[in-house]
Amino acid sequence: MEQIVVIVSFLALFAFIHAKLQYELHMMQLNSYRNKRYYRWLRKYLFEQKRVVELIFCIIIALVFFTKINYATVITVIVLYSFLSYSYFSKKQKKPLVYTKRAKRLYVALWILTLTPIIVTAVFLGVSEKTALIGCGIIVFSFLIIGFANIILQPVEKKINNWYYKDAQRILKQMPELLIIGITGSYGKTSTKHFLHRILSEKYNVLMTPGSFNTTMGVIRTIREYLKPTHQVFIVEMGAKQIGDIKEICDLVNPKYGILTAVGEQHLETFKTIENVQKTKFELIDSLPPDGLGILNADYEYIRNKKVDNCKTLYYSTQTTESDYSVANIKYSKKGAAFNILQKTDNIGEFETKLLGDYNLSNILASVILAGHLKVDLENISYAIKKMVPVQHRMEIKKNNNGITIIDDAFNSNPVGAKMALNVLKNIEGTRKIIITPGMIELADKQDFYNRIFGKQISDACDYVVLVGKQITQPIYEGLVETGYKTENIYIAQNFTEASQHISKFVKSGDVILYENDLPDTYEK
Repeated sequence: MEQIVVIVSFLALFAFIHAKLQYELHMMQLNSYRNKRYYRWLRKYLFEQKRVVELIFCIIIALVFFTKINYATVITVIVLYSFLSYSYFSKKQKKPLVYTKRAKRLYVALWILTLTPIIVTAVFLGVSEKTALIGCGIIVFSFLIIGFANIILQPVEKKINNWYYKDAQRILKQMPELLIIGITGSYGKTSTKHFLHRILSEKYNVLMTPGSFNTTMGVIRTIREYLKPTHQVFIVEMGAKQIGDIKEICDLVNPKYGILTAVGEQHLETFKTIENVQKTKFELIDSLPPDGLGILNADYEYIRNKKVDNCKTLYYSTQTTESDYSVANIKYSKKGAAFNILQKTDNIGEFETKLLGDYNLSNILASVILAGHLKVDLENISYAIKKMVPVQHRMEIKKNNNGITIIDDAFNSNPVGAKMALNVLKNIEGTRKIIITPGMIELADKQDFYNRIFGKQISDACDYVVLVGKQITQPIYEGLVETGYKTENIYIAQNFTEASQHISKFVKSGDVILYENDLPDTYEK
């Protein structure tokens, strides 16, 4: 019986070690397997409630083991480990851990580093309370183990990535006629990618990078797994969180055409300054050949004021008709929008779309410019625009069976997009206007500033406000209160589940709910 209890206690220990290592692996994956980003995130959440509870439990376990070992002691340990394991396994992740080959290699390395001290202790000191205490120490310092394991594997990962990189280069060299288009921007790049794909597909066989495959390895994977000899156009979304990220992708694919949708204050935690954002986003335009074409959004100061002399450029705008291309006569309705596209002062035509929001029109405009340059007929362009559907979680309008309208803008949020989303909410037909939001992130020292402004903007558009997360939404709350917004119309939820449960108690037919942003697992606190 005693042996069974001991075995069960060690199984409970290993179950929790698995849960904890899997959690650290997940967070490392969400931080792109970069130790610097992972530890930057960890600085904020090292003393989060879960880690503090783990530390307290491990201290309790240590104290228990220093008393007389009996069945009650072991059962206490089993219960504590089981509770901690459940706290990890029961949490539903928005973006679950994906066991890619790299993740599997790192996970194996984690277990090797974890088991080695436990086995050594067991061999020299026997299976005893000391072994369990070593396990406790591993649990508490798992954030150090993941970083060390990642460093050990770097030479291996670099060699593997280089092989993949060269293989992708080989595939592209076999397709010299392939038209390659790069799209980047602080925001709007994914929607523009989808819109351009829809329009160009009227004439060409087009491949675009799927989902959020906007890193070098994501692009490489797309080339190796999806690019076929029959493809005529390859649209590459290019994301970045630091200088050089986009250049790295451009060095691989060598785009002839580039669209720059925005340069704004996004990912400032890694970029530090907007000048660094500008430099990085322009890596796409700088990479274009002399016979290439850059299409740039003149609505952003850090785009229109940057000189480009390596290729031809065309500028577009939704705010002025002074650019090369612009939109005019915008009319919104419940069905979508109607608008004209102008080339200088010449009217190209009138278009209709199911999409709402000025930034959707801006992304459509950029796509139309390049499609026209690539000889897609205006009639086909118009048809494609009319048939476009919103990109998932980006100003996606839904109506449920209870007559409630949902504006799903939950993919991410930024100062420009959030303001435009509120403008759509304010002008759309509905009884009450409700927002559910955790605010904006990755704005570094300007995050509180922009969230406070966001709160003031919300007060002008919403009848009821649900903030998700007390700490992160405090600046929004302050902005609301500063405008005189009634505090009884503000509710602070711990998470989105609680937020949805709360509004379900009073929401009714005719109400409109805007979901603005949805925090990733690394931020939901």
